[in-house]
Amino acid sequence: MKIALITGVTGQDGSYLAKLLIEKNYKVIGTVRSSRCTNRTNFKYLGIDNHIIIEELDLLDMANIVRLIQKYKPHEIYNLAAQSSVGLSFEQPIGTFSFNTMSVNNLLEAIRLFSSNTKLYQASSSEMYGRVDSMPITIETPMHPISPYGISKMASYFMIKTYRESYDLYVSNGVLFNHESYLRSNNFFIKKIIRDSIAIKNKKLQYLKVGNLNVKRDFGYAPSYVKAMWKMMQLDKPDDFIICSGKSILLKDIVEYIFDKMNLDKSLIREDESLFRPNEIEDIYGDNSKAKKVLDWDYGYSFFDVLDMLIDEEIN
Repeated sequence: MKIALITGVTGQDGSYLAKLLIEKNYKVIGTVRSSRCTNRTNFKYLGIDNHIIIEELDLLDMANIVRLIQKYKPHEIYNLAAQSSVGLSFEQPIGTFSFNTMSVNNLLEAIRLFSSNTKLYQASSSEMYGRVDSMPITIETPMHPISPYGISKMASYFMIKTYRESYDLYVSNGVLFNHESYLRSNNFFIKKIIRDSIAIKNKKLQYLKVGNLNVKRDFGYAPSYVKAMWKMMQLDKPDDFIICSGKSILLKDIVEYIFDKMNLDKSLIREDESLFRPNEIEDIYGDNSKAKKVLDWDYGYSFFDVLDMLIDEEIN
């Protein structure tokens, strides 16, 4: 039986990945910062609550990481833990950069020194690319991050490549563009729009307050994206991949689609400049052809199909 360790296991990606690995007969160890306040809601929703071993792990404490690696001897580690809010990174730039880089460095050193056969998946981000001269974005596209979060992810991306090339470790970057599901945290855009729209429909909220809707993003479906993560770890050689839908969609169109589906008056959509980011990418989408070819990863959802699923699931 293969053993997998997932950091950030209680989040959207960690929960869906744990479910996938359990279905593939892995022993799954999930790590949390504190077991006393672990939210197991996602596990219960997916029916996997009794199939995951939960361990406390401080990713800023390398000795703690070494202890867990030596205890379980994992075949694969999926590092999904991070300060993952772009907006929050502008408010906490130093904390975001420190955690998102040091945590990865500690994992890499622990693997290099004590478990060189362990494979590591690093959750990278499309935010690393920032403003680009041409699209779609590929792995070779020059990076120009414009947020503290994007900068922290870029630093970790190149550290992964450095350890792979310098120490011959099986470490890979998965560059995931925006991906959504019912398990998404409430502070993320799509989840917030759907929940607030339902609240308006139920007369519990007067109007929808949003930031800048005149930007475009590449959105996908999270359960399909975690399959690509796993497929990356099954290759003979480590490599970096972009996981995306390959198309961008205007945020305004998303909000209006949700309002139309719920028969809500669009005059209830209120743009609030206090929610605008200090620095914003106007349009971004990626090229998923490498992932489809090398990983044999199949993805064919339109994001409006995904929205239909998410709205129905949220209502139910």
